[in-house]
Amino acid sequence: MTTLRIRALVVTWQAVDLLPPCLDSLLAQHVPGAELEVVVVDNASTDGTRELLARDYPTVRVIASDRNRGFAGGVTLGTADFDGDIVLLLNNDAEFAPDAAAHLVAALTAPGAERVAATTARIVLAGRYRRTDTLTAGSPDGRSLWAPSTDPDAVSLLNSTGNVVGRDGAGTDRDWLTPVGQEHSPAEVFGFCGGAAALRWSAAGAVGGFDPELFLYYEDTDLSWRLRAHGWDTRYVREAVAEHRHAASSGAASPLFRYYNSRNSLTVVTRHAPAPLVLRAWVRQSLGLARAVLHDGITPHTRARARGWGAAVRRLPRTLGERRRLWTDATRTRAQALTD
Repeated sequence: MTTLRIRALVVTWQAVDLLPPCLDSLLAQHVPGAELEVVVVDNASTDGTRELLARDYPTVRVIASDRNRGFAGGVTLGTADFDGDIVLLLNNDAEFAPDAAAHLVAALTAPGAERVAATTARIVLAGRYRRTDTLTAGSPDGRSLWAPSTDPDAVSLLNSTGNVVGRDGAGTDRDWLTPVGQEHSPAEVFGFCGGAAALRWSAAGAVGGFDPELFLYYEDTDLSWRLRAHGWDTRYVREAVAEHRHAASSGAASPLFRYYNSRNSLTVVTRHAPAPLVLRAWVRQSLGLARAVLHDGITPHTRARARGWGAAVRRLPRTLGERRRLWTDATRTRAQALTD
């Protein structure tokens, strides 16, 4: 049998305290019939990350970036010399259960999975929570409806069972904040969550891999859309569990998040979605920004959101050109598949 070559990839920046649990979980993985290499791409951290890696993780390969390239650029750098079979992704603020990698790879390589390009894990939020039924200002993701708790009746919550795109054009985590055990999620899902997933690298590379310009957020939705347009599938693997300290490395309510989420959501949906969905996304984002400014005034968050919207507008001619090329390439690929 041919030995599978797997690269487990972690992209990090200024997160020295988060890395040990993440790397310990990766080094504990065993995938039958595979060689597993653990690689960290360090985006020019200045917090002692490289010293930690050299001292405590001598078997981990470190690829040192000359600048912060974000997650998308970090993955691009970390896979530039990879000619193996599977890239395993894990966020620096997440941990794999001991058998997670084996389950993700098994679902990717099983008989009948020849057109599966990605498998996505069952990502669970770290800690336990109780329902509060209150929504605090500045927490539009709904997480404030749940408060951390040590009560006996507290529950574990899901972060993701894969990525989906709503009718408003927004990419979201499927089953976000659903209590563990209450989800009824089919294996077929639109896309993978880059926080914990396995990619058939020949498929991902054939459609262009991650777009480094996206930097942070929506890069997994963008690649998932391209894979699906070229006839590839994504599977959710319930048995592959990862625990995630959500937004521990960036902050879901930070100006950084606001900027890239606004810019990238509009760019990605404009590249890939049918025209009515693109229109709805632009209307939703524009009205949402106007409401935020009227309600909150000019704050760091609304300013970042406006900059993201403006960046999406400025690159719109280029985005529309990408849309034409992507739709043409996908149509050509589907037509070729019919004649093979």
